[in-house]
Amino acid sequence: MPTKQAPTRQAITLKGSTNLVTEFFKYAANTILFQRGVYPADDFHMVKKYGQTVLVTQDLALENYLDKILKQVNKWLLTGSVTQLVLAIISKDSRTSLERWVFDVNLVEQPSGQSEPAPAKPEAEIQAEIRNILKQIVSTVTFLPVIDEPTVFNILAYTSESADVPADEWVDTDPLAIEAGKSQQVKLRSFSTDVHRIEAMVAYRYDG
Repeated sequence: MPTKQAPTRQAITLKGSTNLVTEFFKYAANTILFQRGVYPADDFHMVKKYGQTVLVTQDLALENYLDKILKQVNKWLLTGSVTQLVLAIISKDSRTSLERWVFDVNLVEQPSGQSEPAPAKPEAEIQAEIRNILKQIVSTVTFLPVIDEPTVFNILAYTSESADVPADEWVDTDPLAIEAGKSQQVKLRSFSTDVHRIEAMVAYRYDG
């Protein structure tokens, strides 16, 4: 009589990983916009996510804008054509870049020469890594310069040459870089699934 094999947990699929990464960007962007005062605190409400409380916008225009961007990011992740996402915070009056929150998107290389695939990474471990990045974003207010002027933000996506870019929604733009010699950088934590690895850092304008 054939013996029943114990079920093995499936490795996370490309689609599953893409959805996890897209969702992370949504909460990371909301956290940054709240912590850095780009939108009033009253515009946000608390939701439970990743086993902790996170703040999410209630501003309908902002919500729609982020949803539209994330839908496209999701498509690019599925085709492996997005390499970096940047949330830039810009002075409303001078249009100077004050901060660039950079998220590098890498595909996880499977170890070669192994007959068996590496064991699937537990989702609880992925969520714990995401939780740590979001906590780190919150704690950056302790060392980032205080922003005491009105700001706006822009999201930039760096894609491969072959990426399908909807021309009516995305335009080529300057990188909104911070002036050389006035930029400080802090590396943040990273997280990975079985498919993607996200490395995070923040660069900020420093006039000191």
